[in-house]
Amino acid sequence: MATPASDLDAGAPSAFRWFLKAIDQLGRLDLWLGAACLVALAALMLSEVFARSLSNFTGIGPGVVPNAWEYSSYLMAAAFTFGAAMTLRAGGHIRVTILLAVAGPGLRRAIEVVSSFLGALATSYLTFSMVLFTWASFSRGQVSISSGTIVWPPMAMVTFGLALLTLQFYARTIRAAWNLPLDDPSLRAQNPVE
Repeated sequence: MATPASDLDAGAPSAFRWFLKAIDQLGRLDLWLGAACLVALAALMLSEVFARSLSNFTGIGPGVVPNAWEYSSYLMAAAFTFGAAMTLRAGGHIRVTILLAVAGPGLRRAIEVVSSFLGALATSYLTFSMVLFTWASFSRGQVSISSGTIVWPPMAMVTFGLALLTLQFYARTIRAAWNLPLDDPSLRAQNPVE
């Protein structure tokens, strides 16, 4: 039986426990938003296939769903960033662990703290840049050339996902500093095929 995330953070100072719990809760919301984006993406692609098939075999309809590829790219970008925070928490991101495998516990902890903090700094910069980019798009009223769609809402979704990834990196830094479990095994797929 998996240990609940709140129990995994029991060794953290009380001032940080609420932050760690809040980040995990926001990460779960983020995960569901990512899943919703994937479902919408699949529905959009299936409607495109259906429209093409209907047009090819019966001659009915235009054979395309207008702007399907553009909206698919928005949904794909949002799904990637929405899922990133919980993937980090579950320990699902690709990592090179050769140094961690040969390091002792103290060095391993130092490496985790430093690498998590560097990840937090890098994603902070990326998030800040996306906030500025999204704000500029909003303030200019920028629209897509091909469809006339206002582009700041999909940009804001990507920015939100990146912001939660950044917060999850800071939470990972805190967990590494207090020698708490970095990954939550209860978030992993139960079947290796999943």
